[in-house]
Amino acid sequence: MFMGKTDKYKNIKDKKITNFHIPRWAELPDIDVYLDQLVTYIEKYLNPYIGSEDTPVITKTMINNYVKQQIIPAPNKKKYRKDHIAHIFVICILKQVYSINNISNLIELASNTTKLILAYDQFCSELENAVTTVFNGEEYKIADNISIEHKLLKSVVLSFAHKLYVEKVFLVENNTNK
Repeated sequence: MFMGKTDKYKNIKDKKITNFHIPRWAELPDIDVYLDQLVTYIEKYLNPYIGSEDTPVITKTMINNYVKQQIIPAPNKKKYRKDHIAHIFVICILKQVYSINNISNLIELASNTTKLILAYDQFCSELENAVTTVFNGEEYKIADNISIEHKLLKSVVLSFAHKLYVEKVFLVENNTNK
């Protein structure tokens, strides 16, 4: 399928991908934010990777639907806290690969097994590691001696990393064919 074209795919890594970063809990805003601010904050971090001009990463309507579906807690006096922001980051990333129902189940599993702060920071670390590993062409190892929850987390972020990689390869292909 890609025989003879491999040279052009060797250089798809760019600084946006190798510097992929999702803010940890301590980096999230210390003040509660309004819906517009929340959307802007999420877009700032994720749009370079999974958004486009035609398809925003997140909208106010999406967030309102997540609240109605009880995937995220309701805001307090129309303001969103760190836990809301963390949930939205996870949802925006995972919805690239999984259904909202599956994401809700994954969030519930994580919240039943560890504290939100720890689960979120571990998600960010594993996600960044998976993306960097996949884009560097390295093997992403999942050890056998870890908990089923940790193995599941590693598998989930790896699926996102592979999808992101494939999309970036298609982007390179489409841009070189124009």
